[in-house]
Amino acid sequence: MSIAVKEIDLRVINLHTRIPFKYGIATLTCVPHLFVRIRVESEGQSRWGVSADSLPPKWFTKHPDTSFRTEIEEMIAVIRQSCAAAKTVEADTLFSFWHRLQAVQADHLTGANHPGLLLGFGTSLVERAMIDAYCRIHECTFFQALMDNRFGIRLEQLHPSLAGKTPADLLAKPAPKALHLRHTVGLGDPLTEAEIPDHERVDDGLPHALETSIDTYGLGWFKIKICGNPERDLPRLAAISHILRNRDFRFTLDGNEQFHTVEAFRETWSLLQGEPGLRAFMQHLVFVEQPFHRDIALNPETAKALLAWKDRPPMIIDESDAEIHSAATALQSGYVGSSHKNCKGIFKGIANACLIRSVEHGILSGEDLVNVGPVALMQDLAVAASLGITHIERNGHHYFRGLSAFPETVQHQVLEHHADLYQLHPHGFPTLAIRHGRIETGTVLDSPFGMGFELDPEAFIPLENWNYETLEA
Repeated sequence: MSIAVKEIDLRVINLHTRIPFKYGIATLTCVPHLFVRIRVESEGQSRWGVSADSLPPKWFTKHPDTSFRTEIEEMIAVIRQSCAAAKTVEADTLFSFWHRLQAVQADHLTGANHPGLLLGFGTSLVERAMIDAYCRIHECTFFQALMDNRFGIRLEQLHPSLAGKTPADLLAKPAPKALHLRHTVGLGDPLTEAEIPDHERVDDGLPHALETSIDTYGLGWFKIKICGNPERDLPRLAAISHILRNRDFRFTLDGNEQFHTVEAFRETWSLLQGEPGLRAFMQHLVFVEQPFHRDIALNPETAKALLAWKDRPPMIIDESDAEIHSAATALQSGYVGSSHKNCKGIFKGIANACLIRSVEHGILSGEDLVNVGPVALMQDLAVAASLGITHIERNGHHYFRGLSAFPETVQHQVLEHHADLYQLHPHGFPTLAIRHGRIETGTVLDSPFGMGFELDPEAFIPLENWNYETLEA
């Protein structure tokens, strides 16, 4: 069997948030959403596959001095290079194709000073579109292909300790048909309706404040972002604790790389543990995500300090999961696991999941990159459920007004083919169907690769006709 890329089409749509999303050093109000459409040839058959993602500044690099425009243009340049490289690669299996593409792309970008996380983003968009095309050619679902190892995954090539194992040996079965939605509490999100200034109120039929989101969606899982300043973090956590009192809930803390030494985080952690008003609240913590800046998170000094901290909280990496070996290094350095996001790579994520499942008390989380439909959200859920993740951060529906920005034909396709995941809002647009704090994954698992229909790209702007000025406008 030979797999090759024959054609590639890049399209974009500009999305604007309904409320600002503050994460780390960035506040997102608008973002280009890119579609990568690839025609794949396999066993004499040819089909188009599609992938998509937003291009959020300050996540792949976290450079405070670069402009949003520069970072978005760098993302596009890396994605274009990945697409060009894909046309030069041919392989017998999809896994081998991806592995070779990674190597070709790394060679092309040597000296370009692009971080591994950004390199992986470019190849992941190619990888995702090819998986979609492959599943359509072979009339199988992603989960079936994963369990039967039709992708030809060789885990030992990524993690030697998994030699002789296949994904089916290590991943839980069956895939969950519903996931707990872990609601993002961003640094700028209002906690109560009373604290929203009149000029910031949003009247679009969707909840704005945390307390209203809880009541609307029946939420029980939360991802709470902290800024690394105890004078701001402790009162905010106390206010959240008050809202969640007398509720059955779980939560994670997202450090967003705010700490530059282990000692600095230990001091904050000690304050959190010692605050009388937070003692009961902290009992509901599941893990802490990426507290340390990527520059120090996996270095030997940090590992030594973490391993010496005997009563440390369970911590996972996210932004530091930039290289193939990053998850293995994290497990050896005192962390308990990593996160999965499709933007970091599907096959890499599968291998990481298998590695983490092979160790005692390992944690594989499902995190978000402002995921929205009609493509990115479904594909991300298909992978997460297939990896056995049972609760997942979702925030695209919160910061964007459902699928109202997309053409009506696309909205109708989503509602027709994914009626368990999306519902028609009374205001006339599809929005994520969150019931009792959960989202259904049945139709995404039953589709070739998350999406139960074929997307017509003609409604979107060809990338060569797009520029940054259109986004700002």
